[in-house]
Amino acid sequence: MITGTITIVIIFAVIGSILYGQRLIKTEKSDAVFGNPERAKGGIHWVVVGTCFLLFTWLYYSWDIAKAFYPKSANELCQVAKVNESLLSLKYLFPIEERSHKSTALIKRENINISDKIIEIQNSSDLKNQDKVIFVNLLNKTRQTIPLLTNKNYLETETKNTINELTNRINELKENFSKDSYPPRLSDEEENKRIEAVKKQLGWGATGMEVPPLPESKVGLKFHTAAQELNLISDEFFAMRNHHSEYLRLLKEIRDQIKEYKNALNDDQDLEMRYIKEIKKLGQRIEYESIFPPNALDEMENAIRAFDRVQKKEQGSIRIIDMLLFPAGTIVASGPTCAEDGPGRWLPKPSDTFRIFGNLLKPSVGFKMVPLLWYEMMGVNRIVGFILPDWIADILPGKYPVHTSDGNVEPNFKSKVLDFVTGEFEAFKIPVPMGHIWDSFLRVFMGLMLGVIFGVPLGIFMGLNRFAKGFFDPLVELYRPVPPLAWAPLVITVFGIDNLGKVFLLFMVSFSIMIISARAGASGTQLSKIHAAHSLGASRWQILGHVILPNSLPEILTGLRVAVGMCWGTLVAAEFLAGTTGIGFVENVARKYMQYEVIWITIFVMGMLGLLFDITLRQIIDKTTPWRGKG
Repeated sequence: MITGTITIVIIFAVIGSILYGQRLIKTEKSDAVFGNPERAKGGIHWVVVGTCFLLFTWLYYSWDIAKAFYPKSANELCQVAKVNESLLSLKYLFPIEERSHKSTALIKRENINISDKIIEIQNSSDLKNQDKVIFVNLLNKTRQTIPLLTNKNYLETETKNTINELTNRINELKENFSKDSYPPRLSDEEENKRIEAVKKQLGWGATGMEVPPLPESKVGLKFHTAAQELNLISDEFFAMRNHHSEYLRLLKEIRDQIKEYKNALNDDQDLEMRYIKEIKKLGQRIEYESIFPPNALDEMENAIRAFDRVQKKEQGSIRIIDMLLFPAGTIVASGPTCAEDGPGRWLPKPSDTFRIFGNLLKPSVGFKMVPLLWYEMMGVNRIVGFILPDWIADILPGKYPVHTSDGNVEPNFKSKVLDFVTGEFEAFKIPVPMGHIWDSFLRVFMGLMLGVIFGVPLGIFMGLNRFAKGFFDPLVELYRPVPPLAWAPLVITVFGIDNLGKVFLLFMVSFSIMIISARAGASGTQLSKIHAAHSLGASRWQILGHVILPNSLPEILTGLRVAVGMCWGTLVAAEFLAGTTGIGFVENVARKYMQYEVIWITIFVMGMLGLLFDITLRQIIDKTTPWRGKG
């Protein structure tokens, strides 16, 4: 219901935004010509169109629209797929799915195999002539078994009757299939059992079962029953063999001759043993294959074609739904179970994704007992103990208290300060964020801030001083081109799998980017502005603070935007390698267990967090550098 409503809202939002955009174009200023930056401002309606396009594509290709408007469509297509799977083995016998009859293709293949084997034996220099004669004779006899199977004069009455019986059952199924009375009504007890089984099965998209296999509608029950009947017909047909007395006589003669030859072989005659086994396999393949006279199965072929046309006609609206709402795939059957075959298999449905996302947010569910994002009530004392260093108490004059002879310890000022800086005191609690998302966010934020704190001053220093540029440039350029993942194993080995290693790796990524951007900004300051500041009597620090730094700020903030993206990519890779919390850890575990919904959730979360960082930086750039791009 929610997905259907969202789909309708998306359609109206797109139409409304396009109409608004067309109306806005007519009211634009005449001087807003091509190339004018003013033309790129605004355009929120196009943001709506782009966002809605992405959402609609996701809804459509994940088949969530089909699930919303036709919730039983997958189950009905499942039953249709069962019929198609049951028909498939029978269709392969005839030029329906294949270019020729199955018997024709088998005979052509085996004749070629026998001819090739005869040539191979005759050209072999390792075989004796008497062995060659025996082998070629056996192969010619094996070839003679094929006409015995394709000659209609040898087709036994029992085999004919079985073929006619199966053909009549297919024709009867075709006649009954289009009737409203099909399938026949079950007894009350059997019908109640069937209904109870349907009620117990999971819904479409539920974990562990993509498509519910038991029929849930009258149309689905019709196809399900027909598939069961077709399976019985198929099993009976392929259990039948066109083995008459003349064929069995020749087959026994070949087997006896092969057995006699094998018994006469010595243990060291490996080549002769290999050839005699290959000849035996050729005969066995012909024996087990379904080879019939040319026109023996014509009536059955016509019956199968007729039923196929009827079942396609009976699909009715199911075929239309399949074509329109199941793009690039459909529902397929494999025995009694069904699965999605197409983008709906690897592209999770938004409804399922957001449902799982909601469960992952709950502290009672989470992922590996840790929620994606939640809060915990933490005492202020713990926060104080984390922030303040212990050495504050150590530098105070005096000594820590010593216990008295009666076993008591009287606190003094120094010990009370120690208790304060270590958080060993009672305080009220406040909500503090926690979870996988918060851990990843903090790691990126800390690595980014460290990169800014150390990288920006060094970059400006390198842009203003030839010593700094010459001394630090080789060091920076030596490690900057190395991919962060190349550093990850070494950093994690040195600093461990805890937060320190990951933050240091992110610091390395952002540090080089901030150096390059700050250096570019400082060295790109217009000389005329510096001369003007000198002429007005500005000191070096004033020139740095009022000329060079404002000129460098656009480059620095642009570098910060680049660093954000690099840090997120590096963090996920680092959490992939080692970690027990974080978005990368969640995705890595979900990958191992093929939890596609969770994988897409992590991708979505990373994208949203990156977008949040970028939007924040855009706002900072617009507010702090209004002179950007204006000389």
